[in-house]
Amino acid sequence: MSGSDASADDAAAFETALDAAAPRWTASNDVPSAAHLAQLRRRYHELGAANPFAVEEYAELRARVDSLESQGTDLRSAIARTRELIQELNRMIADQFGSTFRALEAAFDRRFSQLFGGGYARLSLTAPEHPSATGIEIVARPPGKKSQALAMLSGGERALTAVALLFAMLEVRPVPFCVLDEVDAALDEANVGRFSEALRSLAGATQFIVITHNRGTIEAADALYGVTAGDDSVSRVISLRLDEARALARRGRDAAPAAVAATR
Repeated sequence: MSGSDASADDAAAFETALDAAAPRWTASNDVPSAAHLAQLRRRYHELGAANPFAVEEYAELRARVDSLESQGTDLRSAIARTRELIQELNRMIADQFGSTFRALEAAFDRRFSQLFGGGYARLSLTAPEHPSATGIEIVARPPGKKSQALAMLSGGERALTAVALLFAMLEVRPVPFCVLDEVDAALDEANVGRFSEALRSLAGATQFIVITHNRGTIEAADALYGVTAGDDSVSRVISLRLDEARALARRGRDAAPAAVAATR
């Protein structure tokens, strides 16, 4: 059937429907005016011919809409699960940060007292309600002084306080090795001795590589490494293990009296 034939059949069906509705309108005393009927006829003809592919197009669009709605549901579910996971991770991070911070604060106080031979130090959070964005303030009281912020300490005191904090971190969370570059440069002889003792107490879990010119720190080392230049101006690395050097020195002292007796 051609499009024109289908349009003629639709128009005939429309006229038949109007004729069938006329008696009901008359019986109900609700007869539409001629102008209203003309408007209905005009609007009907403006609609044009029916689309023979409307059912297939609707089915395709309906399937597309169902697929998008399903994807939207999955996406919203994934977003909700991700937000729950983020909240759980934030709680875990806050709990772990809190426990680690408390352990670090206690270790810092011990190391500070050990290195200074007394006094105390504490750490405080600037924004404890926001662990992920908080800062940390250091308040220290060396022996014989009042409590004050880190910036108010002398250069040597600040250096020793920083060493105490570093050693506290290594105590709470040990690492395989640690490099210290001239951290004892500003320390006096008494502080160097306490620094060496603290260093030895941590050496069981962490291997320290210390760059220093301080004799007291050198004496606490297990092995020495240095760079020297000969007459040919070529740099050479020399090494010495102190335990082997001490053993050689002891053997030399023990052999010296026997050699003297043999000469006599």
